[in-house]
Amino acid sequence: MFRNASRVAMAVLGSAALAATAALPASADGHHRHTPQRWRSAVVLGTIQYDSPGRDDRSNRSLNAEWVTVRNTGRTPVNIKGWSLSDKSGHTYRFGNLRLAGHSQVRVHTGYGHDNRWDVYQDRRNYVWDNNRDTATLRNDHRRVVDQERWGHGHRH
Repeated sequence: MFRNASRVAMAVLGSAALAATAALPASADGHHRHTPQRWRSAVVLGTIQYDSPGRDDRSNRSLNAEWVTVRNTGRTPVNIKGWSLSDKSGHTYRFGNLRLAGHSQVRVHTGYGHDNRWDVYQDRRNYVWDNNRDTATLRNDHRRVVDQERWGHGHRH
């Protein structure tokens, strides 16, 4: 009898887990989200401005109009010191001592600027994100992939 009750309980738990997974919302910013791990982090990639508006003249203003948002979707603050953001070509930005408050975000700009809690700068003189096809990868301080966003030709949304 206990064996049958145990099987029923496992089936109910499995069905509930499957239903919860199916109920997860699609990415709100229109990008396809791919997270290779089964575990979740409260810190995720948000909106990405990979195509700097206007002329691509490599001015600091144009470079800083290219950015990636990193969001803390949880209530608890998270220090992302040692975390990294990279593109498919291997350009990598490593976060310094940055504490993301609960339900807050930071924009990672490509060009030069003064870091604060809302904006950080990669201090680059060239664009990072490919307008046609690229992947943004966020890794934690243990080099585990936390989140990825892909865009471009041949990529299904």
